[in-house]
Amino acid sequence: MRRGFDWNDLRYFLAVAQVGTLTGAARRLGTDHATVSRRISALEAAIGAKLFERTPQGYLPTLSGERLVAHAEAMAAEAEAATEGLGRPEAGITGTLRINTLEGFGNFFLAPRIGRFVAQHPRLRVELVMIQQIVALSRREGDVAIGIEPPKENRFVTERLTDYRLGLWASPAYLAGRPAIQRRADLAGHVFVGYVDDLLFTRGLDYLDDVLQGLEARIQTSSLVTQRAITEAGHGICVLPNFMARGRPGLVPVLPDDVRLTRSYWLFTHGDIADSARVRAVVRFVREEIAAAGDWFGAA
Repeated sequence: MRRGFDWNDLRYFLAVAQVGTLTGAARRLGTDHATVSRRISALEAAIGAKLFERTPQGYLPTLSGERLVAHAEAMAAEAEAATEGLGRPEAGITGTLRINTLEGFGNFFLAPRIGRFVAQHPRLRVELVMIQQIVALSRREGDVAIGIEPPKENRFVTERLTDYRLGLWASPAYLAGRPAIQRRADLAGHVFVGYVDDLLFTRGLDYLDDVLQGLEARIQTSSLVTQRAITEAGHGICVLPNFMARGRPGLVPVLPDDVRLTRSYWLFTHGDIADSARVRAVVRFVREEIAAAGDWFGAA
């Protein structure tokens, strides 16, 4: 590299590569976008190569930038490890950790518990992104993702977190005004609430065929939380994770002994950052919280 290269500029470069915008990188680093832009320009001048292409989607690394990302991430991981070795492990965990998670797991399990993780790591900022479709971590859009199916690509480090149970739920008001449901065949004449067909991104969310072949949702939405709200309002029957429905007075189980579905939550992260201190810390935290929850995901 040319004379004048500043190793600290790699922090700014890596933040832009991971976040995709100068403003987002500045927020992550606690500075302003002008400083980030200046440091990136200085790094490009020192290296003698253009590192980013500016597109409508944000700053995308060039081929040279992609090559440098791997080195920058390795250096960041080494810096974290070195700081870990000098004192408390949490002392070396700084910056921003982004967790991409489906809304069921994120809103109802992780959100009430994430404060404990933040308290353990006071120098770390945590971003919870509730999404319906898990983004591609290979494009630097997150650090850790939690979904219901593992990615097929071998560049991810993947583990199954837990199974969870689902069932049919409806409001007492809806059931009181409709024909009785005594077996699965009786479901054919009822209104169902479910996902928008052409927005289903995984076969695992196509619950209705597993309940009764040919069932279709007449009321469709991309949000599971919205499906629950519609069902509680008395407009139909919905498949819900049991942990989202139990204990709510506006919902009762339908055919609980007959319709019992199971899915799994998977955690995955890109192999380049799987050994970083922040990723190892949050993976350990999620595992411990699931273990402490006992049968929370399986109970009816």
